[in-house]
Amino acid sequence: MEVTIAQIDNLKAIMTTGSFVTKEPMARHTTFRVGGEADVFVEPTKEEVPAIIEYCRKEEIPVTVIGNGSNLLVGDKGIRGMVLCIGKGMSDVTVEGDVITAGAGALLSKVAAAARDASLTGMEFAAGIPGSLGGAVVMNAGAYGGEMKDILLDVTYLTAEGEIVTVPATELDLSYRHSAIMDMPGSVVLEARIRLEKGDKEAIQAKMSELAAKRVEKQPLNFPSAGSTFKRPEGYFAGKLIEDAGLRGFTMGHAQVSEKHCGFVVNLGGATAAEIRSLMEEVTKRVRENSGVELVPEVRFVGEFE
Repeated sequence: MEVTIAQIDNLKAIMTTGSFVTKEPMARHTTFRVGGEADVFVEPTKEEVPAIIEYCRKEEIPVTVIGNGSNLLVGDKGIRGMVLCIGKGMSDVTVEGDVITAGAGALLSKVAAAARDASLTGMEFAAGIPGSLGGAVVMNAGAYGGEMKDILLDVTYLTAEGEIVTVPATELDLSYRHSAIMDMPGSVVLEARIRLEKGDKEAIQAKMSELAAKRVEKQPLNFPSAGSTFKRPEGYFAGKLIEDAGLRGFTMGHAQVSEKHCGFVVNLGGATAAEIRSLMEEVTKRVRENSGVELVPEVRFVGEFE
């Protein structure tokens, strides 16, 4: 449904601090650098979120919640209703002892840097993940042997019913690329607390630098992508399965299976969401035919594709 002018005016009145735009190209807000326009795009403060969500619920305006857009493929026809971006308006980071409290919009790189500066170890794995804390919590993001579940203390979120609750990480059913929050439509992560261990600042920086060098060496960071395109099948590696199917460098339009790392689908420049999705579907089909393994996208499809 289209958002009416009256609804836009009412939403603007709620947004006293955060940013508010209409007809916003989503290509500006995804690491794939593709996606059509969102009818309304807001980047609120923590205090504004409940009122915005409540108004949209009453007016039956669809709400799509995003973070840094690092795990999304937005359709070429955009997103109807409102996109609520948990971003810089909710990015404060504070350190008390061995606990870091951060807004859901804080970039993982920022939180990891705060941990390093406080000589806290355990978050080095996340320093190079190009996402926000909220998104990382929802999908239990991980890299290089570490996952959010290893360090997460608790999460504060807004329920679909409009209640703000804080839940310990032990109750979030955290597993590979999954949390219970994924099964709670309409919930919005607002804040999270992380518990780390005391460490040596120089050693922490050395580990972060080592992992950054590995990323540069192995990942196609020179092209827009959404990171690992498919989840790791149990007992296999997605990139190896794709390579074994003869798909290294496989291209459809301006979308390509990276020649550097087959687990990444990249935008060579000017790719459409339709091209990327079609390529992913073809990769899934050929891997199934070659190995019998069914690849599952790690990338989330959002908006209208056709």
